[in-house]
Amino acid sequence: MLMNDEQIYSGSCACGNVTYNVKGQLSGVTYCHCIQCQKASGHYVASTSANISDFELISDSSLKWYQSSKNAKRGFCSNCGSNLFWKLSVEDEIGIWPGSLDNSPILKSIEHIFCSSIPSYYEIRDDLPKHEFFPGYENESDIYGIKNEE
Repeated sequence: MLMNDEQIYSGSCACGNVTYNVKGQLSGVTYCHCIQCQKASGHYVASTSANISDFELISDSSLKWYQSSKNAKRGFCSNCGSNLFWKLSVEDEIGIWPGSLDNSPILKSIEHIFCSSIPSYYEIRDDLPKHEFFPGYENESDIYGIKNEE
C-alpha cells in the first residue's frame, strides 16, 4: 500500500490483540543466534528493523515488554505468546520479527550475528556475512557497552 510514495507495512501477533504499522523503510533481515534469542524463541531469530518514528502501535491491549538485559527489552503478546519486537533503550529503531508482518513483504537477508553462540544442532550454510558477536563489538558482553571504533 503506497501513501505519498511511502511504503506502509502492517503486522500483528497470532491472536490479533497487538497490531502495528510501519510507515517507511524496513531494513534487511538479520539472523541473531545469541543465547537470549535462543531462549526467547526456541531457536535463532530473524529480525528486520524500522526507525521508531516510523513505527505505530495500533492496538497494544496485550503487549508486554520484558527487560531482557540492562539496555534492551523484548515485546511480546501476553495472550498468544507471539514474539514481536526488540528494542535497545539507546537506539532510535525497533527490531521487528518479520514473520509478524502481513502480506510477507520482500525483504533481503543481510547477515548472521552472534555466530559464536550457535548451538551444535544446526549449521549456517549460506553465504551471508557471519559475525561472531554484534558487528563492531569485540565480545558478547560488549553488545550493550562500548562499540569498538575501527
